[in-house]
Amino acid sequence: MDLAKIRAIDVHTHAEASCHDPEDPVMGQYFDAASAYFKVDRRRPTIPETIAYYRERNIAFVMFTIDMEAGMGVKRIRNEEVAEAARANSDIMIPFASIDPHKGKFGAREARQLIEEFGVRGFKFHPPMQDFNPSDRIAYPLYEVIAEYGLPAIFHTGHSGLGSGMRGGGGIRLKYGQPILVDDVAVDFPDMKIILAHPSWPWTDESLSMAQHKENVFIDLSGWSPKYFPPQVIQYANTQLRTKMLFGSDFPLITPDKWIEAAQKAGFREDVLPLILKDNAARVLGLAA
Repeated sequence: MDLAKIRAIDVHTHAEASCHDPEDPVMGQYFDAASAYFKVDRRRPTIPETIAYYRERNIAFVMFTIDMEAGMGVKRIRNEEVAEAARANSDIMIPFASIDPHKGKFGAREARQLIEEFGVRGFKFHPPMQDFNPSDRIAYPLYEVIAEYGLPAIFHTGHSGLGSGMRGGGGIRLKYGQPILVDDVAVDFPDMKIILAHPSWPWTDESLSMAQHKENVFIDLSGWSPKYFPPQVIQYANTQLRTKMLFGSDFPLITPDKWIEAAQKAGFREDVLPLILKDNAARVLGLAA
């Protein structure tokens, strides 16, 4: 990837429509609710459509699915499908994988294979959707593999648009999105870069504290329009955490066009916005020193 040729790196995009498998009907219920919550089109773009969208805008992106087969009983999109698309579009696409932590050592075997044979560059966890506490030792075999290869891991934190408005929240337990639950992971795996996804509302200050306290903890600002960010996010992005904040959109629910437009008016300092949009992510992802 030639960093000089791209204008931004979006570290948070979802693969939600397979080119090979039909949409899981259970997942479709969550898509229905999320589309209403975010007020977006119900149709989900395919992986090739997403690639074309980002290529047209000259923005590199990290893509992943969410494996919640054990936690929610939803059939996942294959990690290999994401990785193969990235291999053919390595100038702009970075593949992350997702493995349900309930799969234990067998999941750890899959993680190793995805890294060695498919070139996966990081992993995504969604504790509320995967129904696990991030500090539970059930996930440690996976973390050990990720740390061994020096790869980053993204953890969903805060509120979840998925499940919002559904009966019982769709069975999703918001408590597992509390950022401080990832603190043990940051301590036990100090060489694994941890990205706390979203502004983490209603626990925003926990994420800010962890990013300030732990050298290996970063924050991606996806899932919210910057015009709605809590003021302390802007404050810390402009000061102590200027090298710890990363651009993420949450595509397709929020587009990079709308995110960047709002960010330019949100109060980020002129010298800080380029760090958020590209430079910080390039370092975290190992694309730059």
